[in-house]
Amino acid sequence: MRFIIRVIVNAFAIWVVTLIPTLQVGITAFAPGETLQLVLTLLAVAAIFALVNSIIGTLIKIVAFPLYILTLGLISFVVNGFLLWLTAWITGFFGWGLTVEHFGWGIVAALIISIINAVFGWILRPQKKKAKR
Repeated sequence: MRFIIRVIVNAFAIWVVTLIPTLQVGITAFAPGETLQLVLTLLAVAAIFALVNSIIGTLIKIVAFPLYILTLGLISFVVNGFLLWLTAWITGFFGWGLTVEHFGWGIVAALIISIINAVFGWILRPQKKKAKR
């Protein structure tokens, strides 16, 4: 259930990022012109992004741990931008999906996606039950 919620939130965050024209990040639906196809494309891209972030992102974070310490965590912006660019590259093979024009804008887009995910994660987190006395 958590993966599905994560994919939906990622899809929303990617959609918001694609609405910002200066970021040069776009989405290409697998059948242009229809809203349903756009939503399904966003969900598929978000699922691929979640898998890339879970598998490859974890490996990069383990290998780059000394860089995280050295840069006080600022390297995470570059890593997240790379993961977003990698997702765009993977979905490009299908002829639909995410497009990132420049790596720098991918870093900014990944930062915005991270902020949106953090806000929704804070809102949707499970509440702890209070102990009865």
